[in-house]
Amino acid sequence: MKLAVTGATGFVGSHFLNEALTHRQEVLALRRIGSRPRIGLFSEPEWVEGGVDAFHEGNLTGVDCLVHLAAHGVDPSRANWEDTFRVNVNDSLGLWLRAARAGVRNFIVIGSCFEYGSYGEKYDFIPEDAPLRPTGPYHASKAAATMAAAAFSATEKVNVWVLRPFQIYGAGESINRLYPQILEAAHHGKDLRLTEGNQIRDFMDVREVARMIHGYALLLVDKKETPFFKTTNLGTGKPTTLREFTERIWREENGTGKLEFGALPYRVGEVMRYVPCIDAEEQLQVRNALDAVRVKNGL
Repeated sequence: MKLAVTGATGFVGSHFLNEALTHRQEVLALRRIGSRPRIGLFSEPEWVEGGVDAFHEGNLTGVDCLVHLAAHGVDPSRANWEDTFRVNVNDSLGLWLRAARAGVRNFIVIGSCFEYGSYGEKYDFIPEDAPLRPTGPYHASKAAATMAAAAFSATEKVNVWVLRPFQIYGAGESINRLYPQILEAAHHGKDLRLTEGNQIRDFMDVREVARMIHGYALLLVDKKETPFFKTTNLGTGKPTTLREFTERIWREENGTGKLEFGALPYRVGEVMRYVPCIDAEEQLQVRNALDAVRVKNGL
């Protein structure tokens, strides 16, 4: 299977490259000039350098599935309305249309759990058909991109699967995020100031997220129906408080400082529960597809 990947040097993208390359997939990966993956790679893909427009009909010919991970505004400090909608909606749609003209029939689009926004707290387990009530420019742009992807699938007669990951953590994560801050404090014997930690989330290791994305791409390429469009939550379905998560990582890393729960206030408008409804049968199909490709490639 030949994959084209955007956002290939980002947090999730770097792990996805390792996942795909270790399973001997052919990978065409997009990166900005001078950009390097967040983690070390087992091998190198075929790199294309430049912005999203560097993926064009010529180099996308023969691609079985486009995995679209690129996004702007994940860092809230950079999430303005103009840039998030330009990159996440307009530039993304332009790429998908070029890919469709090149003959690409299958698209994995990485959405965001934050598309659910303020409605997330209304459910113990958020279903995929929950209303979208985004609360900021990045979240709104991802919701708009999902709507564009649905219409794109219908008009261009292609298959699109939008995956919405929940609380991802792991190696290569931005230093201002919770998990790297826990590691930094634990490894240096520091105290760590935190909120009370009663927020409930669904924490998923980035390596597992990468495996699941790969598995969904395998399922999509095997789909007989066209056009196909679906949104799927990516998570474990296991509610965990921020306090429980922090204490577990702290123990695993032998932290010796103090975890100062309650030293920080909750963010204004903090959503206290954000846990997805998971389709266990679908996830089993994904894992079976991954097992099949491992056997096929002698891994």
